[in-house]
Amino acid sequence: MMPAVGQAPASGIKITQITGLFEETLRLNASDLHLAADMPPMMRVKGQIQPLKDHVAYSSAEIEQLMDKVLTNRYKEVLKKRSSVDFAISIDNVGRFRVAAYYQRGSLSVVFRLLASGIPTFASLGLPESLSRLPYIRDGLVLVTGVTGSGKSTTLATVIHEINANLAQNIITIEDPIEYLHYNNKSIINQRELFSDVPSFSEALRDALRADPDVILVGEMRDLDTMRTAIMAAETGHLVFSTLHSRDCVSTINRLVGAFPAGEQSQIRQQLSSTLKAVVSQRLLPNVSNTGRLPGVEIMFSTPGISNLIRQGKDDMIYSAIETGCSQGMITLEQSLVKLVNDGKITVETALAAAKNTSLMKRRLSTGGEEDGECMLPQKKQWFNR
Repeated sequence: MMPAVGQAPASGIKITQITGLFEETLRLNASDLHLAADMPPMMRVKGQIQPLKDHVAYSSAEIEQLMDKVLTNRYKEVLKKRSSVDFAISIDNVGRFRVAAYYQRGSLSVVFRLLASGIPTFASLGLPESLSRLPYIRDGLVLVTGVTGSGKSTTLATVIHEINANLAQNIITIEDPIEYLHYNNKSIINQRELFSDVPSFSEALRDALRADPDVILVGEMRDLDTMRTAIMAAETGHLVFSTLHSRDCVSTINRLVGAFPAGEQSQIRQQLSSTLKAVVSQRLLPNVSNTGRLPGVEIMFSTPGISNLIRQGKDDMIYSAIETGCSQGMITLEQSLVKLVNDGKITVETALAAAKNTSLMKRRLSTGGEEDGECMLPQKKQWFNR
């Protein structure tokens, strides 16, 4: 019988090398490995947290010992100073992991996220074909949003990979941490990691503007200074990609504008109306067989109409513009969920749980999406390819 979460068996196995835990992560096809004091190792499998079978709990000292060979001296300094550190590591014959280490109640806790080997394509990620235009936007600001663990970094890695493979550009990324490694191809690409190469996103972004960039990726717009500089970089002819923790396209615009003082918000709206080129909001959902996860997405591309709504502060009307913008490659989350249900990829229950408006979702599901117009009809296969 499995122990309850937070309880370990009185006796059992204990893996004493971190590589052994990584191998178990691969064996179970887990996306994440969690280590916390007085608990057995916890794995996220098919989106659900579960303990490693028959493994006893680690003490705080044992977790520190497991991490001793993982943390470089620099990361140890950051962890001591900030009580948290994020970085990525590559393990021979195992894979690459993103690591988040932090102290809670005086004990070290760690989360390892297994990163995909190689850089996936849009198709392999299950993303709409319309997103394949992102690498070819000339300039402006493109945001990929969603909660932690929704695949934002992977989507952006795919975009950068496409630019690197097909265009002659100077690409600079600023990441915390560097998750996917890129190598010079048709483009020049330089990847800078927070705390290892640069002290902050905002300072690294200002440095990047002096390095003749064509494309800049900012891992996350965490503070006002970074947001301000990113918008300015987009205004001055650069293509800037970044992420925000927001749940949909409209709330992304609201959050971005709301981060600025009230006296600046009108000016920021003016700037965003001309610089914001696309917003992609995504979340990962369990597939119908519960053997994996796939993305539900909301996509907004800037059109003259949407730009005007952003400028005038009529954010409540943007959703309708996305909903009717399928011919421009746009889609709302609800439309995306209906398609996934109609294609047999997710269950109705999953769609209802993920929807922003449950009653609207029920109505859409009952009509099969017919009320959304001809480009939404599943039998015409025109959801994403117009």
